[in-house]
Amino acid sequence: MNIYTKTGDRGTTSLMNGIRVSKSDDRIELLGAIDELNSHIGLAKVLADASLKERLSHIQRNLMQIMAGVADPRCMDYRFSAEETSALEKEIDRIENSFPRAKEFVLYGGCEQSARLDVARAVARRAERRFRKVEQNYGADAKAVQYINRLSDYLYMCARYADHRAEYERADQIQDQVVRNIMKNI
Repeated sequence: MNIYTKTGDRGTTSLMNGIRVSKSDDRIELLGAIDELNSHIGLAKVLADASLKERLSHIQRNLMQIMAGVADPRCMDYRFSAEETSALEKEIDRIENSFPRAKEFVLYGGCEQSARLDVARAVARRAERRFRKVEQNYGADAKAVQYINRLSDYLYMCARYADHRAEYERADQIQDQVVRNIMKNI
């Protein structure tokens, strides 16, 4: 079977329930935003330590479930669990309490990992806006909408923690270089 079906050549596509809709339909826009978010999370995983990589992979699986729920909202198997949002909240709190986070506006791009996480966060915000539009026009899983909202907070906190760690590592590198220079002159 070929990857291409040619059924979308006229500007329509099918949802999982078989209904054909315009490729500019709000639900398709939402699915595209979540797909893009999932891709950016994958990009952020490349630089992540094992623990963060595992959490991001779990989030990616959750996003796939949310996408399935958007594409087939009547299927109860795709309904989202409030426990996933609670777990994100606990993780946000844990990260936030693990370092002295600046409370003012942040200039993004403190390090490569935080930059990747911030792009994912911005896409999560777009997905949430698209989700609200779908919710207004078609109805939506409120728990999934809440999860996407909390996910952007989680990605923000991960990015700030990555900046903090990068700054700490830079300070260690500078200190090591100073020690090496002193040792050379002894």
